[in-house]
Amino acid sequence: MAPPNTLSRFAGFLGVQSLNATGKDAYLIIILRCLRMFAAGIPALILALFFAALDFPDTRIGLFMTFTLLGDVVLSLILTLVADQVGRRKIIFMGSVMMVFAGTAFALSENFWILLFAAVIGVISVTGSDAGPFRAVEESMLSGLTDEKTRSDVLTWYVTATTLAGAIGTEVAGRVVEWVEKSSGDQKHAFHVLFWCYTGFGVIGCVLSLGLSSRCEVKGEKKEMAEVRRNGEEEEVLLEAMTPTTTDGFEQATAGTAQTTLRVKEAKKKGYFSQISGPTRSIMYKLWILLAIDSLADGMTPYSLMNYYIEQKFGLSKATLGDITSASQFLCAVSSIFAGPLSKHIGLINTMVFTHLPSSIASAFVPLPASVGPTVAILLFRAALNSMDQAPRTAFIAAVVKPEERTGVMGITSMVRTLAMSVGPTITGLLAGSGAFWVAFLATGVCRIVYDLGLWVLFVNVKVGGRHEREERWEQEREWEDTDVEGLLSDSDEESSVGSKKDEEELGRRTS
Repeated sequence: MAPPNTLSRFAGFLGVQSLNATGKDAYLIIILRCLRMFAAGIPALILALFFAALDFPDTRIGLFMTFTLLGDVVLSLILTLVADQVGRRKIIFMGSVMMVFAGTAFALSENFWILLFAAVIGVISVTGSDAGPFRAVEESMLSGLTDEKTRSDVLTWYVTATTLAGAIGTEVAGRVVEWVEKSSGDQKHAFHVLFWCYTGFGVIGCVLSLGLSSRCEVKGEKKEMAEVRRNGEEEEVLLEAMTPTTTDGFEQATAGTAQTTLRVKEAKKKGYFSQISGPTRSIMYKLWILLAIDSLADGMTPYSLMNYYIEQKFGLSKATLGDITSASQFLCAVSSIFAGPLSKHIGLINTMVFTHLPSSIASAFVPLPASVGPTVAILLFRAALNSMDQAPRTAFIAAVVKPEERTGVMGITSMVRTLAMSVGPTITGLLAGSGAFWVAFLATGVCRIVYDLGLWVLFVNVKVGGRHEREERWEQEREWEDTDVEGLLSDSDEESSVGSKKDEEELGRRTS
């Protein structure tokens, strides 16, 4: 047996100690997403096959996935805008309720429009990843529960555990649908059984979400440093404004201060998006464009359409497709464990780029082999490195934005990704309908390579730094935001100075 210090060091290397230090809420958040990802393995495997069994044409399948993703965009925008006001725990609970609604609709209906309505309003993953705004809210929770030393490790486990859950869910879904189909002789019935299972996972999620504590809310975040800074600035402004230049000008200075305070308060009433500081937007604009390109690629070849392509090309069984998808997601989970430790040694951006780029290149070669073996080998290699950029990306975003901006920024990030991803299935559906399904994989590889290279060129020199560096950057941001306020204060000072000079002249005349 290894000595305790060796085990302790190994646990520290893998980030287990950071996860334990974060507490119960981190485990509950991870378990909740594991449930959603386990359930997401069901539509990832069977959704396109289910629609094919219902005799929906390829173009309609692509449009269905596009409209579903567009519904996720609207849902993400609305819920992330109100998450901090309504309560993050309520939003997570609502996500589980929506799973129950969508799963029930798919279990009972075979009508295209009813299924589309349920997928848009509810939570159905058409890509095999998490649907809706709930990941953004959870990542914001975890960012608030952690500090700069533990955040990367906790987010790595968040990605790893949930990816592994998705792999298991896909494997179980493949086995169950194969067994039910053989025992009942009805393929559609087998698909409906799996959607009832999807509903059950939603019910379990509703129960578990009730166990989250108030630490998950925005008021419970570790923002003492920001609050102290804000209080200090307010006291400084009040002291400067309330200090009279002469005794006679005190009332005028007080009145001017009151008017300036009112004008400052009015100036601070901004729209939601404008509340994100200028320097943060300057970084995120570039990142959002690159993420949109990457998400477009993901939308063109999600697991559901990839399984559909392989089933058409090689005629594999549902169980075999489930094995391939499960193995792919399992490799994603295992490789994600090392994303946190690797990012500590070579940096967040280098980890994102140099792990993701080989996977991007492999995506373009998926249609090339003429037999099953090499095709599966490429898919597994692609999957092994596909998710190692997720935890470093979230840690990078959390590091370059202020704590009070995280939920909004991550919500907009999720919305941008989903909006770009929604275009992909329609493109693939049109290509498949014209007999050029393979072009979708080539386009996926090209887009992902552009994302990787752009990420490295634009952000490799961005220093996320530690607490001291972030304090300096946030101070700069406040200076940018307070330019208009300083102008108002300077106008007030000029008026006070003019009044002071007049008093001095009057006093001089009286003396002479």
